[in-house]
Amino acid sequence: MNFHFKTVLNSVKRFPFQALAAVFILTITFFVGAVLAVLLYSSAQTLAYLETRPQVIAFLKSEANPETISALQHKLAGDSRVKEVRYVSKEEALSIYKNATSDNPLLGELVNPSIFPASLEFSLTDLSQAEGVIAEVKSEAIVDSVGFTAALGSEKNLSEALARLRNAAFYLRVGGGVFAAFLIGTSFLVLVVVLGMRIVAKKEEIGILNLIGAKAGFIKRPIILESLAYVLTGVLAGWLITLIITLYLAPAAIAYFGEIPILPRQPLALFALFGVILGLEITCGVILAFLGSNLAFSRAHKTR
Repeated sequence: MNFHFKTVLNSVKRFPFQALAAVFILTITFFVGAVLAVLLYSSAQTLAYLETRPQVIAFLKSEANPETISALQHKLAGDSRVKEVRYVSKEEALSIYKNATSDNPLLGELVNPSIFPASLEFSLTDLSQAEGVIAEVKSEAIVDSVGFTAALGSEKNLSEALARLRNAAFYLRVGGGVFAAFLIGTSFLVLVVVLGMRIVAKKEEIGILNLIGAKAGFIKRPIILESLAYVLTGVLAGWLITLIITLYLAPAAIAYFGEIPILPRQPLALFALFGVILGLEITCGVILAFLGSNLAFSRAHKTR
């Protein structure tokens, strides 16, 4: 095995620019892959957050009595599409208003609880079911109107807002996947070309090994090791760059997005996320290395 490692090292020393080109392309590929993985995680967390927050407010009519309110609350609580139903009285609504206008206490002193309607706040298990649930809630006799606590737009354009939210995540997955596949394909071709040039440069050496009866696996092993060296270097470099950038930007991003968990807040959880990304990229890289080295070796043998 030491012989093969020395062969790989000598090969890299003889053709350093080819090695640098392969490593550079692979680094860009796995850097983009790691960034896309982080973005997909953030988009999934954002959607999950929006789907589990109290987003819908059913404002109740002033003549609604406690019995009818309780009946509607229990009905919503029993609906599998609804979660976290909460009753907000007029007094609580006034308190919420005062807290929101704490910078200007005069605004809070000019109002009384009677102008604030009682309401039922609830969240949904799936945003795609929002329109149906809201239509049913609006048909209730004690419900005056329906509002939203999340930035989903007004009732009039709710369907468009929900479609934009779902499409954003879909296009990120599809677009990111296509772009990553393009980069992986480019890296694969560069790897095959570089390894093919290595094999051509060693044509005489490989011919001698064939004459003395060396097995194909023995001849191919340095090519596979060289391919693995390029790929693993690219994986580690791309992953490390992504990790450093994320660690640098994470505090500002977490502070900007507030309660939305776009990134893990605990260091161990963040490193666990990047550990998963590293494992996936190493697996993908090893497959890429074996496929590239075998293709380059088989093509070189066909052209002999």
